Amino acid sequence: MNPFNLILEDIVNEIHEFNIKLAKGYKSLSDLGEIQVGVSEKEAVHQEDNVVLYHFKSRTKNQNPIPLLIVYALVNRPYIVDLHEECSIIQELLDEGVDVYLIDWGYPVGADKYLTLDDYINGYIDRCVDVICEKCNRENINLLGICQGGVFSLCYTALNPKKVKNLITTTTPVDFHTKQDLLSHIVKKIDIDKMVDTLGNIPGEVLNVIFLSLKPYTLMGQKYVSLVKILDDKEKLMNFMRMEKWIFDTPDLVGEAYREFIKQFYQQNRLIKGTVKIGDNIVDLSKIIIPTLNIYARDDHLVPPDASIALESYINSQDYQSLEFPGGHIGIYVSRKVQNIISQNVAVWLENRN
Repeated sequence: MNPFNLILEDIVNEIHEFNIKLAKGYKSLSDLGEIQVGVSEKEAVHQEDNVVLYHFKSRTKNQNPIPLLIVYALVNRPYIVDLHEECSIIQELLDEGVDVYLIDWGYPVGADKYLTLDDYINGYIDRCVDVICEKCNRENINLLGICQGGVFSLCYTALNPKKVKNLITTTTPVDFHTKQDLLSHIVKKIDIDKMVDTLGNIPGEVLNVIFLSLKPYTLMGQKYVSLVKILDDKEKLMNFMRMEKWIFDTPDLVGEAYREFIKQFYQQNRLIKGTVKIGDNIVDLSKIIIPTLNIYARDDHLVPPDASIALESYINSQDYQSLEFPGGHIGIYVSRKVQNIISQNVAVWLENRN
């Protein structure tokens, strides 16, 4: 008696079919060529050190008169929001009439290891905002922060309330000590001083290991087994490789800024305590009184919903709205259906607050 109801002939046929797909897959992979990402037309309007401020070309006649600056995290690269023609929140926003700018942090080098959070927030971000305001003849702009970029955007808005008209945060941690925050539990144990003093800038490969270890079966096993099923579909294969390129395109993190961020936010949870220090300034979230839209992902394993939803309890905006979308930390940016809904919601929300 066979308790597993396995038939030898079926097993042999399945292995045979698997090997055929695998063999064809080698050719499919070799024929892909260069993996293109970051497809929307743009121009650099400001550059300082490794940091570049891009302005995306309009795709509509009628535009929202208030420009939107997207601030991405220092981890990974911002082209995840402009991955390809059929997967681009940037293009969705442009098609909705939003005037989009984006900060590209570039790839830090050894000489950057002493840059602080003050250099990023009160330095680079503030000067990018000034460039946009001067270019558009405005006193303030709209700000959209993604993940760590959302944390930077919260800090910037609290410190510079007159320069931000409307604030949007997406998959942004606010309370770093929620029960479901696995990343926080791991980071709490790290001797960040020893790590930075030894390494200087933190290698991107180290960060990749940490992130992949949070979901090892899904991110390091299952997806590569599933890859065989799409090896004969060029479009799906190309999309898979675009994501792989993004996942492993991880710049090194500037040592001093990383030290400050881990200590003040992840280890000490000072953002919700009102004690985060950026340069000589204390970040007080209660000073944020402008309209705020907080977007989070229901199945986010890096920024659990509770960590993001906490924002409402610490700001003083009389016009606060939160939106939950299905998907994970990155899924909400690469799902065609979800990104379309997000872009429409963002565009309408901004239009109603001109």
